This record gives sequence, C-alpha cells and structure tokens, in this order.
Amino acid sequence: MFVAQAHSFTQQARLAITLAWVAGYTNIVSVIACGTATSHISGTSAALGRDVAEGKWTLAGYALYLLATFLLGASVSGLTTEIGRRKRWQSIYVLPMAVEVVLLLAFALAVELADHAAHTPGSALFWLSGFAAAAMGLQNATITRISSGVVRTTHVTGVLTDLGMELVQFCLWIADKRRDFPPGTAGALVHSVRHHPTGRRLLLLASILGSFILGAGLGALIYEARAELVMFPPVLFLLWIIYQDVRRPIVEIEPSDLVGGEAGLELPDGLAVYHLKKDRRRAGDVQRMPDLLSWADRLPERTRVVILDLGDVSRLDPNSALELRAVLQRFGIQGRRLVLAGLTPAQVDQLREAGAGQGLRTADVCPDLELAIARGLNLVEEAFSGTRTLV
Repeated sequence: MFVAQAHSFTQQARLAITLAWVAGYTNIVSVIACGTATSHISGTSAALGRDVAEGKWTLAGYALYLLATFLLGASVSGLTTEIGRRKRWQSIYVLPMAVEVVLLLAFALAVELADHAAHTPGSALFWLSGFAAAAMGLQNATITRISSGVVRTTHVTGVLTDLGMELVQFCLWIADKRRDFPPGTAGALVHSVRHHPTGRRLLLLASILGSFILGAGLGALIYEARAELVMFPPVLFLLWIIYQDVRRPIVEIEPSDLVGGEAGLELPDGLAVYHLKKDRRRAGDVQRMPDLLSWADRLPERTRVVILDLGDVSRLDPNSALELRAVLQRFGIQGRRLVLAGLTPAQVDQLREAGAGQGLRTADVCPDLELAIARGLNLVEEAFSGTRTLV
C-alpha cells in the first residue's frame, strides 16, 4: 500500500477507505477527551486570531501549540519520506506511518492517564492533544504525497467542496448523455455511468466522507464503553497494514550483468539494460512491483533508451500495469524510450487491459532480451542520428 504512488482510482479509494476512518476516530476521541479537534486546524487558526484579538494569551498559546504540532507532524512525514527516498528504500512510506503509530500510542497512554474532567489549557490535556495533532499532520502529508495530492484523509471540508462541484458536473453529463441512448438501452447508459471518470471520482470522495464519519462513530462508541482502550483499534490497524506492507517482498531492479565488464556487451552510453529480479528465498510469496517512478528518476541523464527485462515476473496485476504506464508517461515527457523484454503475448494483453496500452508501442515489446537489445540499439542509433522512429 505504501510502496509507490497511488496512480489509479482503486489505489486512491483504498487509501481513503482504510485511513480516513483513523482520522475521524482520532478526531472524535480528541474532541471528547481533550475538548478540541485535532485532525484539521482551520477552526484552530480562527480561534488563534480571536484569542489574540481578545487578549486571551493562554488560549492563543494553546491554539498556536496545536498548529505547531500539526505542522511538525507534516514536516516529520516529509523528512522520513525523503530519508527513505535517498537511501533508496522500496517502502519509503512505511517509516512515516510507523511514526504515526508511535504518536497514537503516546496519545492512547495520555488518554488513559489524563484527568478527563479538565478541558482547560495548562492541564495534562494541553500536551495530550499535541500527540494527536502531530499524528494527523503526519498522516495527511504522507497520504497527500502518495496520492499526488488527490487524497486527503484527515479533513472533509475540501471533500465536500469537491463533491458538490463534481455532483453538478455529473448530473449535467447524465442529462446530456440520456439523449444519446434510445429507449430500451438503459443498460448501456448504466455501464457508461459506472465507468465515467466523474462517477468514479464521486465514489472516491463519498468513500472518504463515509469512512471519516464511520471512524468518528466508532470512536465515540468505544470511548463510551472502554475509554482506557479507545485508541487501540486504530493503532492495531495501522500496525497490521504496515506489517502487510513489509512482509510482501518487492521485486528488485538490478543493472544487467550482460553489460560492461570483461564478458559484457559493449553497448552505447545512451542504452541501459535492467532486470526485475525476484527474491528467490521468498519464492512462494506474491511479490510486488517496485516504485518504478523513483527508479526512473535516478537513471543517468545520458540514458535515452532503457530496456527492462520482465522475464522473471510471472504475474502482472493492475498495479504493475499502472506503474509501467506512469513510467511510459514520464519517459514520453523526457524524450526517452522504454523497451520491455521477456513478455508473453498473454502478459502484453494483461498490460493493455489494465491500462498500460497508452504509450506502449508494439515494436517496443519483445519476447526475449536479445531482441530487446537489438531494438534498443536501433532506437539509440536513430536518436543520435536524428532519424525518426516510425513504429
């Protein structure tokens, strides 16, 4: 879940459903236990301005503290993610989510130990709410980065705004579309509605809103029943998804040993060959596609044609296809070409059905590595000679 960018609607919806409830849950617990919301800071910012204007410096300091801890959490997310990227970790988002678990654990302990009758700044609850605010800032920043700004899980103001705008566009589209379908073709209209981007976007936004509300309801119920154990469900859930993310091995991208060295092929500088290699020690596990965009960003600038050998990959799921599609789009912008080797016709069909067909040229898909290298040499020659590739 936390390995690569959320390129698809399915990935974004999964992030929204699985993590928005954690934010709603944490927020309602902080409201009940501390008397303040922590998953969003719009109201806190307004309260800061009011308290400063009225000279209520203790309350203003409390609001400023919540703003600072939320900002600190977002900064920690950026720092830990960048550490993972620079160290070339595959699961670069697991570390910030693990930090969120620690913050929520601290919040859980504070909820259990604090005097819940005191909802005033200066009490233990003053510091208690900061743990929750930092955790929410961290989660929001992490998920925003994973989804490239599409999904935010800790507040629903923007969600409702987008939902209203998308709903109008969707209703207008349905009204116009009904004219294109004669009587008796309602099934075709329903199919068109289900696959329309605006309809899918509405479903994504509704899933975030519903998940947040569900989490808030669960938090209120469990706090009423067992206040001392109230934060354990989100903590255990985050630990479980981190464990699931870490335990599934990730295919490694390795430079080919066929290039360079005494026994290697002498290929031009503009051509690079890489293999996807499974972890043979965990051959029985389903192995995930690595973050291909991060790999593409680390390629030498002089490399114009890249051969990626997928012969070791037995199954290509939709997420794998989306990773490849994202790289193809990136290469198209950069003026590079990607040649895929080791794919069977059935796997090529899987890629196209999963959405990787756009940008994937038939001539750039080869059944074996030798043909792919020959194709790559032709492309490099054409690139440096200025001739145009026709296929």
